[in-house]
Amino acid sequence: MYGYDQNPGAQQQYAPPPQQGQYAPQGGMQGGMQAGMQGGGYAPQPPLYPEPSPPSLADAVRAFTTGTLAAEDFQQIFATSKVYCPRGDNPGFLALHNTQQPVIPMFTSLKELRRYAGKESKYFVITGAEVIDLLPTGYGFVLDMEGDHRMVFDAKAVEQMVDFAMRRMYG
Repeated sequence: MYGYDQNPGAQQQYAPPPQQGQYAPQGGMQGGMQAGMQGGGYAPQPPLYPEPSPPSLADAVRAFTTGTLAAEDFQQIFATSKVYCPRGDNPGFLALHNTQQPVIPMFTSLKELRRYAGKESKYFVITGAEVIDLLPTGYGFVLDMEGDHRMVFDAKAVEQMVDFAMRRMYG
């Protein structure tokens, strides 16, 4: 435990943890140097330049539909992004069958899902990689049906996404 003497019978005293941005020397200058060299004694500092956050799925959809994002880059973003799916009373995807091929509506955000299915609609959240893994054969999907940048993937496009994912995973 931090700040406690672990020897039985010894008087135990609490040493508060260091505040953000401060270091906590233990045992004077020498103890602080030793603690710092052993990985303890100094509070972690925030990075000077934070790493840029990856683009959101909605940004990737916009970029892909306007031709500024390559298919492989879109698939990598899609695989790690959250996808919001409306659901019924039974487990599984809800499919639309009033199209040329059956498609499953999916959304890049809860806001987009609510625009389509209403405020009280039921939904579940999975990653794009899980979508590709769980989507039934012969089905496509549509992202953001009611959005400005609606994107339809037919069953053949889904098969290509599966092939791409397999090549990326297994070479």
